[in-house]
Amino acid sequence: MAGNKHRQLFLLPLSPLCLALYLLILPSLARFALSEIIFEERFLDGWKSRWVVSDWKRSEGKAGTFKHTAGKWPGDPDDKGIQTTKDAAHSAISAKLPEFSNKDRTLVLQYSIKFEQEIECGGGYIKLLSGFVNQKKFGGDTPYSLMFGPDICGTQTKKLHVILSYQGQNYPIKKDLQCETDKLTHFYTFILRPDASYSILVDNRERDSGSMYTDWDILPPRKIKDVKAKKPADWDDREYIEDPNQVKPEGYDSIPAEIPDPKAKEPDNWDEEEDGVWKPPKVPNPAYKGPWKRKKIKNPNYKGKWKIPWIDNPEFEDDPDLYVMKPIKYVGIEVWQVKAGAIFDNVLICDDPEYAKQVVEEVFANREMEKEAFEEAEKVRKAQEEEEARRAREEGERRRRERGHDRRYRDRYRDKYRRHDRHDYLDDYHDEL
Repeated sequence: MAGNKHRQLFLLPLSPLCLALYLLILPSLARFALSEIIFEERFLDGWKSRWVVSDWKRSEGKAGTFKHTAGKWPGDPDDKGIQTTKDAAHSAISAKLPEFSNKDRTLVLQYSIKFEQEIECGGGYIKLLSGFVNQKKFGGDTPYSLMFGPDICGTQTKKLHVILSYQGQNYPIKKDLQCETDKLTHFYTFILRPDASYSILVDNRERDSGSMYTDWDILPPRKIKDVKAKKPADWDDREYIEDPNQVKPEGYDSIPAEIPDPKAKEPDNWDEEEDGVWKPPKVPNPAYKGPWKRKKIKNPNYKGKWKIPWIDNPEFEDDPDLYVMKPIKYVGIEVWQVKAGAIFDNVLICDDPEYAKQVVEEVFANREMEKEAFEEAEKVRKAQEEEEARRAREEGERRRRERGHDRRYRDRYRDKYRRHDRHDYLDDYHDEL
């Protein structure tokens, strides 16, 4: 489903009760009436007429293909998407949109993806494209306005890309966002608003949010630290100080750290003539409190920890249209995957985050059935692996037995050969001569 799809509001004669209910839901109806679905693709019948598979990398034998399928463990067997099918290939496909601009409106880009394969390394992102695009040549070098979605490689890279184009240059988000890596369907939603704020949702839950001004290095920052600033000489950053009114007790310094042990007794066999005058051993003095120190009290002049102040950045020049992309004309999928098997579905471009949320809820109504189907498929897979392992063990054992039989035969033959005297063979040779 593509094109401008406006919801219309119809007014019918209502009873007092219905009128009350109608007035209650009127704000929501009004919002839906004003919202616009720019493009929505559920990959139903006729989807091939809207999408063009690219020939990019085909001459090198590296072009991927797509299959229309619900996958191996669907929540709904009738809910199909398009799945990458060729390993170690570049898969590219795109659809033309009714040209639109996100100026003065919220932009919502949402889609679902399911990695049925052990992807090892590869992408699962989607792109919005501006300007003219030769769809048969659409590929990794085609300029785009927005790239959004997961990128997985090994156990270390589980990145969620958000790359925006500004004045012909691509800027990745500075945050380290993580994507999902299991084998179930997941929805990725990117929302960009006219105030340049954004939200990223995964399965209808906010994963992150912020502003284009701070989370991309597109414009210089509004504020910078004043490198010339110095802490004022009278700035007191001591939170606690010694109590100036406290006085050391008289005789404090004369208290010894150790004293003779009052419980000690002179041994019975102590001989002063031989051992000298007996002295009790020293023990810690419980009255000794260590070197005297004034107690700490709150500093009445404490101003807090001094921080370098922020000042206006003289290099910052605001762009009120920072969030505005070049008019969008296409949506495309362009990924490289070591192992194919990712299913793309439920592509949505609109200006209403609430409608996008409803789409997720609608598809996830079958979430538990998908989980159950996956668990059943996993049981079958593990059973097959165990059976294959059993057969491999049996085959290995059979081969070891055969090698053992051959070895015993060779040993018997070698012993038989060794039992003959070498001269016997030479005598036969001379007789023949």
